[in-house]
Order: sequence, then C-alpha cells, then structure tokens
Amino acid sequence: MEQARFDELVREHQVPGATLAVLAGDDLRTLASGVLNLGTGVAATPDSMFQIASITKVYTATVFMRLVEQGLVGLDTRVREVLPDFAVADPEVARQVRMRHLLTHTSGIGGDFFRGDWRGDDCVERYVASCAEVGQDVPLGVTPSYSNTGFCVLGRVIEVLTGLTWDQAIGKYIREPLGLAHTWTLPEEVIRFRVSMGHLTTSPTDTPVVAPLWEFPLRGTGPCGAISATAADVVAFARMHLSDPALAVMRQPQAASPGPFVGHWGLSWMLWDWDGREVFGHSGDNYGQSAHLLVVPDAGVVIALMANIDRFAPFQRAVCGELLASLCAITMPPAPAPPAEPFTAGDPRRFTGRYERFGAQIDVTRRGDGTLHLTQTRTGDMAEDFPPFEVDLVPVADGKFVGWLDSVGRWSPVTFVDDRFVYVGLRAAAKI
Repeated sequence: MEQARFDELVREHQVPGATLAVLAGDDLRTLASGVLNLGTGVAATPDSMFQIASITKVYTATVFMRLVEQGLVGLDTRVREVLPDFAVADPEVARQVRMRHLLTHTSGIGGDFFRGDWRGDDCVERYVASCAEVGQDVPLGVTPSYSNTGFCVLGRVIEVLTGLTWDQAIGKYIREPLGLAHTWTLPEEVIRFRVSMGHLTTSPTDTPVVAPLWEFPLRGTGPCGAISATAADVVAFARMHLSDPALAVMRQPQAASPGPFVGHWGLSWMLWDWDGREVFGHSGDNYGQSAHLLVVPDAGVVIALMANIDRFAPFQRAVCGELLASLCAITMPPAPAPPAEPFTAGDPRRFTGRYERFGAQIDVTRRGDGTLHLTQTRTGDMAEDFPPFEVDLVPVADGKFVGWLDSVGRWSPVTFVDDRFVYVGLRAAAKI
C-alpha cells in the first residue's frame, strides 16, 4: 500500500491518525497518516506509539508459554496449584479451573471485571484477590466467552512463578530479547515517546472528539490490555511467533467460537480459515484507540494497524482487505450484514427470554410483528459506566442475527447457541 492510498483511507473513514506496519517476507514497510491528537495537531509518525489494548493478551500468553518451556507450569495445571488462595464466586470453578481454560477463554469466569485504581507493584495481586465475588458468564469449559479477567489471573500466575511484576516480565521475556524500544506498559514509561490520544464518536457521521482520559487508571488489569507500542514493534513480536517453533502450539485450535469474529481460539490467538489458508491474529480497543494484528504464515505476511478512533472496524477492513488481497490473494469474509434475501428464522420464541452474564443482563423480546428485540443492561459496578443499548435483530441464518449499532455505524452479530446461550459479539450469556 502506498502512502497516498493510506492517506486517502484515513480521510475517507474520518480517522484522526493511524499507523501501519506490513511485513512481507523480509521486507518491512511502515506508514503513518493524520494526527495523534486533534487537540494538539501533533502529526502521526511511524515511531508513534498507540495503545494495542487486548492484543496485550497474546503478550501475556507468550510470557506464560516461556514458563511452560522452563517446566515451571503446564497448560493443564490447575490455577490453585500456583495461586492456592484463588477464589471466584463458584467454589468448584475456583478448584477446577486450569491454565488452558484461561488461555482459551473457556473458564466461563465473568470476563469484564474492572476494579481497583491501585498503582503499586502489588496491584495485580490485589485485583486477583478481589475476584472472589466474580460470577460465571457460562459454565466452566462449556463454550468460549471472552474474558479479560482470565488474562489478569494469568498475569498474577506469571508474577508468582517469576518473582517479577507483570510489567517487568513483559520486559524480560519480550521487550529485551526482541530489542523492542517502543513497547511499554506503564503511562510513566510511555509518555517519554510520541504517543497517540484516543478519540470518541457518538455516531458514524460525527466529528471525533478527544477522549477525556488517556486510559482507565487500572494498572491491576494490565495483563489483559495495558501495552502501548509502535506498529513496527507489534510486527516484530508477531514475527517471533512465525520463527519460534516453541510458540507454534499457541496457533493450534483449542475451542470453536460461535459467531463470525473468530473461527477458533488458540492459546490466546484468534484463528481463522480464509480461502483455505491459515490466518491468525488479535484485535484491541481501549477508550478511543484501536489496533489490529493479522498474520498469514504461508505467505510470511504480518499486518499491524493502529488508529486513534473508536469506530475502527470499517477502516480496519478497508486497509487489511486491500493488503490481504494484494499480498496473499486472500479475500476477507464480508462484514456482518443482513442477507440479500430475507431469512425466515422459524419460531423466534425459542430465543426469547432473559440471559445473564457477570455485569450484564440481556433481554430478548418478541415484537407484535414477530421480530426480535434485544436490550442489554449493565449491572453492578458496570452500570454507571455503560448505558443500556437496544437493537432490533435481523435473522441471517438459523440462530444467527445482526443488529445495527448506530453509534459506530455497523452491524453487530448476535448468535444463539443450543437455546442456552446468547453471544453479543464474543461474550456469552446464559439463559435463565
């Protein structure tokens, strides 16, 4: 992709600023466009750092796998073998949950538990201790449900096994061996560099505004999303996964994922089969910043794209779609959308009812015309930070629907599984 085309896509999708790094074989190309902050007008450059948010989970998993290599822990080690006092609301889950469950989002432990503004080196330890009240989204080991909480627990496992803080472990096992000068976890480290600020929108046509905070001040949840990096550093990290045989197990399918966002979960990696080709990667979003990492192993292609906007998906699909087509002859699957011909879902009453996951209540009701309507309401600590949202559901296949999210201007998938669970995106809730 040439600079002029990248600039064009940034303008077309109203992205304040973005950076891109593409590795094809041994050739690395980096591009930047726009500004890091609409309030200051500082230009985005290839050495600008963005929050990579949930891509951090793969870094945490990679450190964990280094400890597996050293014989300090196993994939099927129970969490309590390392953290004897580990507790969640379901005591049987606390006793039985294994490291593999955490790495594959199959623990069922409530995935969106964000608490504690602790800043000290004991912050991850304190966060994990506070998980004693966290309930289940779904039963242990039954079906994947995206869990930030699980990766924070893995971060504490890393701390206990290494004697380091999670932040120090990222340095020892990833930043230093790879020579990544622009990969850091703490704001006081990141601020030394050229850093992006997040931007928020309320509709697809609104002008983005600078977010009121750079990040949520929750150092204790760092293992699930606190890394900031340049696009080139993210490519270097992914390149290690192509060249190191010891890490190849992380790309082996572990759990099938309902819905269109992920084909299977590996050990933290999202896995897809596109045009019969293996593709793996991860994405991340955090308070007006977004990032996406894609790897096509048989072509030796790595794509890292970052932008300081919350409505990232259309821009990401445009950039990555062109690159995959030109470099790998791969066509990305179409974005979720209603079918060209209306699909009859059968009796919709089997999907109606109340579903619950930790921190959220989802009600699916049937309108007079037979269409389904979904309302998600946050509960507990999350209620103040996330207003309810409602969508009308349009059927696309048996058990699969899409709902229009006006705030970000795209269709979002809603998937019902076995008349027991509903997935809103990657998160599952159980029918009660």
